[in-house]
Amino acid sequence: MNKPQQYCPCCQDQTLQTVELHGQQVDRCASCNGLWFDDAELSQAIVHGSELTDPYCVKNNFGEKLAQHQYHCHRCNSKMQQYHLLKNYQVTIDNCARCNGIWVDGNEAEQVLAAPKLQAALTILNQKVCTKSWVFQFFTQMPKEYNIKPHRTPIITWSLLALNILIFILYGFDNNATDWTFRYFALDSLTLFAEQQWWTLLSYQFLHGGVLHLIGNMYFLWIIGDNLEDALGPWKFLTVYLFCGVIAALTELLACYLVDRDLLMVGASGAVAGLFGMYLLWFRHASLTFMFIVWQKKLNPAWYFAIWAAMNIIGLLSEDLSVAYWAHLGGLVAGLAVGLALKQKVMAKNPMLQLLQRPEAKILR
Repeated sequence: MNKPQQYCPCCQDQTLQTVELHGQQVDRCASCNGLWFDDAELSQAIVHGSELTDPYCVKNNFGEKLAQHQYHCHRCNSKMQQYHLLKNYQVTIDNCARCNGIWVDGNEAEQVLAAPKLQAALTILNQKVCTKSWVFQFFTQMPKEYNIKPHRTPIITWSLLALNILIFILYGFDNNATDWTFRYFALDSLTLFAEQQWWTLLSYQFLHGGVLHLIGNMYFLWIIGDNLEDALGPWKFLTVYLFCGVIAALTELLACYLVDRDLLMVGASGAVAGLFGMYLLWFRHASLTFMFIVWQKKLNPAWYFAIWAAMNIIGLLSEDLSVAYWAHLGGLVAGLAVGLALKQKVMAKNPMLQLLQRPEAKILR
């Protein structure tokens, strides 16, 4: 039996055409691309499109009920009630209480069809800080991350962690081994230019001056590297990681040259700082905890790394020569540049990142 002719609630004078969407026959407006779903059709389309094994009921997961009534149902001629798609995702959809039909505006269809995945992601992102995380950060001064889980195993991230740790074990507990390793593989401005040891622009990134130096860099690589590797792919991730480390080294070399100071530098911090730049551009929905003396607060990455950058600038002004602050800032700027250059491609390949970037996603911090 054919459905009676319906008109678009948005355009009003446009008739709806039947199309197939995720295994369901639904009605679409050719003018505004809005979609009309009869009772249960939207739930079934979501289940089919998301490859879910369990039923999903849109109405049971509606967010806030809104006061305004934007559209009239052209089947029942009654006002349609507006709701937010989810509790913390404020895309609006319209429901007719009489015939149970649901209208989705054309520019909101992608978010609506991804509702279960969005709901799962927001559940993870909006977790509250707990006593366990407070104790961990109080004693280690390391943040806890709240982010979506990567889809693939972060092989390169784990390999970088293992390689850095293994190399340190091979030399880090013997003074003679440390001296020899630093002589040939640390970034030394004197030998770099005199003996043309250009490989040290890469090799210095895998050496560390002590256990705490190693732990700090590896912890940040571990918590943010997996998501970045997932977004970029393993080999692009490795390339930009090493590239940011090289830019960090060149920045520190330039700063030392301008003040006529020799440089001996080791550490992955410049490369990791490059990851910070990409992370704050692509994962603005994530949170990192910051400890204000004894008060633990979830911050978005932009605020977290702004504080980190400010601490590095203060270090520069204090003329503390024990830390390569220019390398940190140079790596961060390199990461921001890479992040901006690749953002469009990364978002196109990772639709969930794009959906969570939108202002409709409400992150609780």
